[in-house]
Amino acid sequence: MIFLIRKSFLVFMFVFFTGALNVCINAQSQDISRENEVGPQAETAQEISPSVKKEAQLLEEVAASREEVKKAQDKAKIAEEELRLAQEKVAITEAKIRGRFSITQKKVIQTLAVIFIGYFILFILVNIINRRIKDVKGKHIVRKNVAYFVNLVILVVIFLVWLQNINSITIFLSVVGAGIALALQEALLCIAGWVLIVIRRPFEVGDRIELGGVKGDVIDIRLFQTSLLEVGNWVEADQSTGRIVNIPNSAMFKKENYNYNRGFEFIWNEIRILVTFESNWKKAKEIMLTRGKEEAKGLEQIVKKKIDAMTRQYMIYYEHLTPIVYVNIKDSGVELTLRYLTETQSRRMTQDRLCQAILDDFNKKENINFAYTTYRIVK
Repeated sequence: MIFLIRKSFLVFMFVFFTGALNVCINAQSQDISRENEVGPQAETAQEISPSVKKEAQLLEEVAASREEVKKAQDKAKIAEEELRLAQEKVAITEAKIRGRFSITQKKVIQTLAVIFIGYFILFILVNIINRRIKDVKGKHIVRKNVAYFVNLVILVVIFLVWLQNINSITIFLSVVGAGIALALQEALLCIAGWVLIVIRRPFEVGDRIELGGVKGDVIDIRLFQTSLLEVGNWVEADQSTGRIVNIPNSAMFKKENYNYNRGFEFIWNEIRILVTFESNWKKAKEIMLTRGKEEAKGLEQIVKKKIDAMTRQYMIYYEHLTPIVYVNIKDSGVELTLRYLTETQSRRMTQDRLCQAILDDFNKKENINFAYTTYRIVK
């Protein structure tokens, strides 16, 4: 029994060591095969590394190109967005222009309507004034004042139609002011002259004035000019010529103006008569003075009241208001000058009556003779 156990133990040990030896041999062979496999792979890796580098570079270039393409696409999107915004702005601007054009059309229609209605009302008012007022001067003054008022209302309404807010008003006034200052200097001066005439009233319709060297009766005062019925020129003694002269209102600032009626409706006039040295010049003086006082009868009180009224506004003083005759010695005889007051428009008629009366009186006196220039030839 013991022998069998020993024999079995030896067989087991033999089998065990034989198996272990086989395992060691297999493991060593596997290690050798692995080493044989790794060697060629390492050599292959060393051979492949340059191509891998090239591929890596190509990949990097492709990645960079893709990045650039992406950036270009982003820029294109931004450009498309800007284009869309620009198109929207253009559409908004076109809409605004169309709206403004329609608004401008409405304002033009409103302006024409205001002008038509204003002048239609003015036409009706002028007809009423012409029928109701009989006095020529009063009718003209009322008619002109109504026309000024209606035109002013029309301008104000048009001004309000075209201007919407304070900014537009400021811009409008600036543009208009610059345009007037540069291009309408003379017209602006005429308007300023008209304002001076209306406010200060150096003369009015019906007055006899001399403006810019032209003498005449004022028949109309307009925004840019004043119309005169000419007096004098080739016609003597302040008689009308029949011509109408239009004088720019700017002459108020450039020329002197004379008023024959403002404040004092009378003017001094003189009649000169030359008598011989042998004539009774004292009697001739007495006759002229008597006729002058007869013509001035009733005027002295009126003249005094007018002068008193003038002294409240002007420093004016007259010592003698009654007619007076001055004596002067001339080469051909004694000069007698009758100085007297007369109404402006009656100057020629008054002078005509006085001259006829004085001639009649002189003819009745034998010792009063007119003197004239004579020549004596001595041999």
